[in-house]
Order: sequence, then C-alpha cells, then structure tokens
Amino acid sequence: MRYLSFFVVALMVAAGCKTVKKVSAVQQAFTQKDTMPRIIISEVPKVDSEAIVKNIMSKVMKKKIDFSTFNAKLKVDYEGGENSMPTVTAYVSIKKDSIVYVKITHPIAGLLFEVMVNKDSVFTFDMKHKTKQKRAIAYLQEVAKIPFDFGTLQDVLVGNPIFLDSNVVSYKSSVNQLLVLMVGDVFKHSVTLNNTDFRVLHSKLDDVDFNRNRTCDITFENYQQDNEYQFAAYRRITIAEKSITDITLDFKEHSFNDPLKYVFAIPKNFKLK
Repeated sequence: MRYLSFFVVALMVAAGCKTVKKVSAVQQAFTQKDTMPRIIISEVPKVDSEAIVKNIMSKVMKKKIDFSTFNAKLKVDYEGGENSMPTVTAYVSIKKDSIVYVKITHPIAGLLFEVMVNKDSVFTFDMKHKTKQKRAIAYLQEVAKIPFDFGTLQDVLVGNPIFLDSNVVSYKSSVNQLLVLMVGDVFKHSVTLNNTDFRVLHSKLDDVDFNRNRTCDITFENYQQDNEYQFAAYRRITIAEKSITDITLDFKEHSFNDPLKYVFAIPKNFKLK
C-alpha cells in the first residue's frame, strides 16, 4: 500500500480554504499648503484592492481546464528517508466527475498496483499478492492528511488550480510575477503567478497550527500548450513535518478528450484484504 500512499500524497497539494473575502482598500490623503493661512485637503483616488484581487483570481480560474476525458503517462520519483523508492511509472485515465483509473508499474517488477476511484469509494488491487481493498472516499483524506474529495483529485491530476478560493490577505506585483497570499482554515498559502498569463508557478503552504509545523512547497514547470489550455508537465513537491519528503511528477504523455486508454475491470479472483 505504500506505493499507493506515496502516489496519492504526491498528487495531493492543498489545504481546506474558504471563499475569497476582501482586502482592505488603501486610503491616503495629502496636505497641500499655499501662501494663504489655510490648509487644503485633497483625496488621492482610492485603490480598490478587493476588485484587483477578484480580477486576478477570476483570470486564474479562467485557466482551469474543462475536459471530458484525460489520459497521462508519468514518471514518479519519491525520496523520504527509509521510505524512499525507485522510480515508478503511473498510467492515468479519467472520465470527468465519474471515475479515475491508475496503474502503477516498475521497470523490473512490472505492474504493481491498479487503483480505481469514484465519487464514493477507492478500490486498490495488489497485483503481486492478488489482493484487493475497498475503502470509502474519505480514505483520500487519510492518505493526504488534508480535506480531499473526488473533484479535488481529478483537478490535481489534470493540473487545474486547487484551493485558491481562500481568504486573500495581500498581493504583490512585479514585472514578471504576482505573489498572492491566502489564509485558510488549515494552511497559509503563498501562490506565485506569471504576471502575463496567470499560470501558477509556485505554491508554498504553511500550517496554521504552529504546533504541527507542516509545510508543502510545490513548483510547476515545463508548461505545454494543449489547444487553448496550458499543462504543467513537470512538478516538484517537498513536504516537511517530522521528516522531509521530495517528490517529482514528470508527465511524459498527456491528452484531453480522447477515448480512455488505461481502464480495467475489477479482478474477480482477488481476495478481499
């Protein structure tokens, strides 16, 4: 099961967040003096920070990939102390809002696991030991240690932005990048965006609970154009709490709206574990 756990954790990037609220408008006044014994107060036009933030987040969400099906092949590397594992290959097929299929293979050992997820359940099949398990969808939250559901899983896999509907408390703009800081129920989320096309470049999550001291650092690279969408084909993830885990997801192939490639039937002869 650890192959399944590290694969799911690798794809779970997030925190429980709330709807965008507001950022305090910047108000300023200056005093202008003339030769007369009086003071004239003039107001500088107010900067509507709330409108700016809403506009930014609207542009980010417009980048969300709308799809019917998704297929992908990716290399997964995992380094986490004693739990480090050799590179495996994952094959993924998704029918939107319906089902996710995942096959995990090793270059020598061959097919290790098959995983099938729908809105209610998670099915895992150990191909080596011929065993199967069925768990409630809440199992995703147990593995990822964060609020998680089917919709979040499929968004993570296709590269859609997640957990951005939080309380935005500040933003900072530069020539090439835009930094947005959000505070949710679980994490403080610092998101770096491309200032031209609003692609997500980097996410830094810090646990609101100082006693837990959990952090997650994610970098999105190698964006590839797929029709009107852009897909981050390389992602680096570092998770730290009591130990440090480094994960890379390197997508070798991906396609949208094609027939599903990696589907499979539930094995009949596997024992329920």
